[in-house]
Amino acid sequence: MPNVPRQPELALKRAASRAARPGPTEPREAQPFLKWAGGKSQLLAQFEPFFPTTIRSYAEPFVGGGAVFFHLKARFPRMRAALHDNNPELINCYTVVRDEVPALMKRLDEHLAEFRARGETYYYETRRLHRPAGPVERAARMIFLNKTCYNGLWRVNGKGEFNVPIGSYRPDRVSLYDPANLVAASAALQNLELKVQDFRETINKAEKGDFLYIDPPYYPLSRTANFTSYTQEDFGPKEQAELTKCVVEAAKRGVLIMLSNSDTPETRDLYSHLTVDSVQARRAVNCDGAKRGRISELVVLTYPKPHAR
Repeated sequence: MPNVPRQPELALKRAASRAARPGPTEPREAQPFLKWAGGKSQLLAQFEPFFPTTIRSYAEPFVGGGAVFFHLKARFPRMRAALHDNNPELINCYTVVRDEVPALMKRLDEHLAEFRARGETYYYETRRLHRPAGPVERAARMIFLNKTCYNGLWRVNGKGEFNVPIGSYRPDRVSLYDPANLVAASAALQNLELKVQDFRETINKAEKGDFLYIDPPYYPLSRTANFTSYTQEDFGPKEQAELTKCVVEAAKRGVLIMLSNSDTPETRDLYSHLTVDSVQARRAVNCDGAKRGRISELVVLTYPKPHAR
């Protein structure tokens, strides 16, 4: 059975010590604390040749699981950063991890104890509480559901209500968080802007020399591959075209942008006038297990690809 801290304050102190073990001036690199469909942890090594060699100011309009941010923050600890998304529950979760780690860990311990005692019944009771009161309650609910639902998928209906079924997990083997990683994530999130904001505003406000990593909802690979949004708003061809327009205008202002998307004829056409490359990702979310495997993903740059380092 995974170790569940009974005293979050004590666990926090121990976790802070473990997080700093890489060295007195090199704190542990935080990892995403949420599972996220399309998360970029697996691609960081392939992304390295694309990142700028220096970053002073950084922003993301679709933060998702935050893998790229946490990686770059460890490499460039002095960079200013702004993390935005159109999902209010996600931004609330990041804010609580930044500001209220002990209270969050305590609530997650309570969720885990209930889940181990009551299993599926408790999962669906928690899922039905669509708007719990208080930021810590909301964040703990999001992490609990994210770690116990099918494939770690965050999907909502037109009313903004989470509707993913429970995953195939043994309650006694579920872990909701790593204390040392939450401490490291909290440290990385200090002194930055977290805001619910439309991607257009984030990109349009970017200035010359800023670096933006953009990871939007992907263009569907087929007509049957459309994915119900993780916010109430759809992200269809119109939004993809508007995103392209924002990227092109920002590039004219001297903004450095790296963008990911599915590798399709449509996306290659949208970004044909910019630098286009690709990486190989593992596709994990597919109801047909035979269709899970390596797949090409597009990488678009508004600046020349830096030399391999």
